[in-house]
Amino acid sequence: MDYTGHIIKMRTTHSNPIKYELLLNEQLICMNDLIKKYIVLEYKNEINCIECGRQTNKSFAQGYCYPCFLNSPRTSDCIMKPERCNAHDANKASQCKDRDQKWAENYHNQNTYVYLALSSGLKVGVTNDINTRWIDQGAIQAIKFAKTPNRFLAGQIEVALKQYVADKTSWQRMLKNDVAYQDLQEMKHELKNKLVENLHQYFHSDDTVHEMKYPVESYPEKVKSVNFDKESIIEGRLWGIKGQYLMFDDGRVFNVRRHNGYAVRFEI
Repeated sequence: MDYTGHIIKMRTTHSNPIKYELLLNEQLICMNDLIKKYIVLEYKNEINCIECGRQTNKSFAQGYCYPCFLNSPRTSDCIMKPERCNAHDANKASQCKDRDQKWAENYHNQNTYVYLALSSGLKVGVTNDINTRWIDQGAIQAIKFAKTPNRFLAGQIEVALKQYVADKTSWQRMLKNDVAYQDLQEMKHELKNKLVENLHQYFHSDDTVHEMKYPVESYPEKVKSVNFDKESIIEGRLWGIKGQYLMFDDGRVFNVRRHNGYAVRFEI
């Protein structure tokens, strides 16, 4: 069976295990059903921007053409550095830092979570969509740390915690399930004491540790990343899915999200 279309990162559902679905040309493919099956991904030498749809020779920031990379609010500086978000400040919002004030108000001036997660090791992050974010990072456990009324304040808390906890995931260790375990509840309350007093009001009282299990047959000892910039056909027996990676039985891994906007033929 063949499907064609432009790649968009897989949809996820927090279930046991995590459910993954790939949308190609309005057809939704349940990727969990393909575990242990042979699949073929063929790049059709076309990339379209996921923001404006125009064709581009190179993808920027996981799916954007260069003009949209420069101008879209979805690629603004505060996506990666929430402590720089200006959407909450009427005096600064007009300076185009957030590029589209209406969009910023809808997505950045809303309740935002700071969380702790275990993916390769303990990390801190910021999001307004916790389940999706945890899964996309390949976290096996996560806990809410704080809840703020906007992205800027969440960024302030993240900056404070980054002195003690990493804010990056080692994708190689994550895909090998090589995790440095820590007690999330214990670390949450220990790190609270690192915050300045005026940020304590945002500390989250929910100490539930959320667990994520992924559809993986077995984890590899070594991983090798493959992509369409180096080869036009990627095929093999699908052995698992974690984060936004397809994992093959020989240790090769394919980052779906990295290829947003790439036109492909998908053969099952």
